[in-house]
Amino acid sequence: MSVRIRLSRGGSKKRPFYKVVAADQRAPRDGRFIERLGSYNPMLPKDHADRFVINEERVKYWLSQGAQPTERMAKMLSGLGLVAAPALRDQPKKSAPKAKTLERIKEKEEKAKAAAEAAAAEAEAKAAAEAPAEEAAPAEEASAE
Repeated sequence: MSVRIRLSRGGSKKRPFYKVVAADQRAPRDGRFIERLGSYNPMLPKDHADRFVINEERVKYWLSQGAQPTERMAKMLSGLGLVAAPALRDQPKKSAPKAKTLERIKEKEEKAKAAAEAAAAEAEAKAAAEAPAEEAAPAEEASAE
């Protein structure tokens, strides 16, 4: 019998509540389980004390007996230091922008860069034109005295 530490869903529609259970992996998700180990309420704020409640001693016992946590449970238990954090999986390439979209983004960035350079050059030219006029004004005042 292969035992898993997993979440069993309860609660009403759009208001989930989960029990953390040790169950035979062949048992239904919300069906028969061996032992209840805690609870998880995702509707509560992340810093709330009752969001994730677990009996650490029993979890350690089941892990020592060879129980495997599901990926979600491994992520939650790694925050408590009971198991190693699971490796991050690669993001699907299907959702990445396509070639034409990347080309448009690149063109937009080039246009923005060119506009920024033109604005900087214009500001520099304006500053250069004002500088000689400012230098000439004190010289004229000095010669008038």
